[in-house]
Amino acid sequence: MKTSAFHTLFLFTIGMLAVPAFAKPDPLEEIPGNFRKENLIAWCIVPFDSRMRSPVERAEMLVDLGLKRVAYDWRKEHVPEFEEEILQYKQNGLEYFAFWGEHEEAFRLFEKHNIHPQIWKMLPALTAEGQVEKVQQAADLLEPLVKRCAGLGSKFGLYNHGGWGGEPENMVAVCRELHSRGYQHVGIVYNFHHAHDQVGRFAEVMAIVKPYLLCLNLNGTVDVSKVNEKTKENKILPIGTGRYEEDMIRQVIKSGYDGPIGILGHLPDQDVAISLQNNLDGLEKVLK
Repeated sequence: MKTSAFHTLFLFTIGMLAVPAFAKPDPLEEIPGNFRKENLIAWCIVPFDSRMRSPVERAEMLVDLGLKRVAYDWRKEHVPEFEEEILQYKQNGLEYFAFWGEHEEAFRLFEKHNIHPQIWKMLPALTAEGQVEKVQQAADLLEPLVKRCAGLGSKFGLYNHGGWGGEPENMVAVCRELHSRGYQHVGIVYNFHHAHDQVGRFAEVMAIVKPYLLCLNLNGTVDVSKVNEKTKENKILPIGTGRYEEDMIRQVIKSGYDGPIGILGHLPDQDVAISLQNNLDGLEKVLK
């Protein structure tokens, strides 16, 4: 019996040694290209910055962080800086990736400087009642801007921001309607921070929006019941500090989505460099 037991243990040990030992792979080799820092898009970094940086200072900050792409949001006071922002991005090798909303001066400058950023906008408020009527009305209201974007050589992104216009099925329906009118440059910009109520079905959501995705902006996510829309408590969280974003990000990768990925500033009382760095650190941790 002893010999038999020893023989069994010996064979087990030999068998275990025969199993190949896999070294832990280099995390960078596992990270899809669109999640690498140099390909990420910095979003919500202009009005949401306690230091209120100038275009020169903002460009320097992005270079210091190793970020190379920017989606530009703005307020009225930033209009006089529009051209300097473009010039600073060009001078520092930064891509002017997207522009929030619409403004004639910005559009003039895009043509002058031969740049073609995506144009992001929420679906407009609607008065129609039926689903078909809402989709038609949304497309009608957006069509002039969509047509203008085509003339600029810019893609147009429907931006989820809650309500009817933030539901993936509705955004896709409006995209399809505009595509049917010949506007194939229309797509969707999907934001984790405006989708806390959709985390429970995110795999389904990803499948719905993926064919139309122009950009996917990440955020820490928690149960929707813990988000206070008035105080914004738990709405904007660094990646890696929420409950669901790690699984959501893995689902994004599993889906095969290889398009643009954005990270947020979006905390008005914080230095946006800190906000961005917290997201970079959190994303690195999640991806590992």
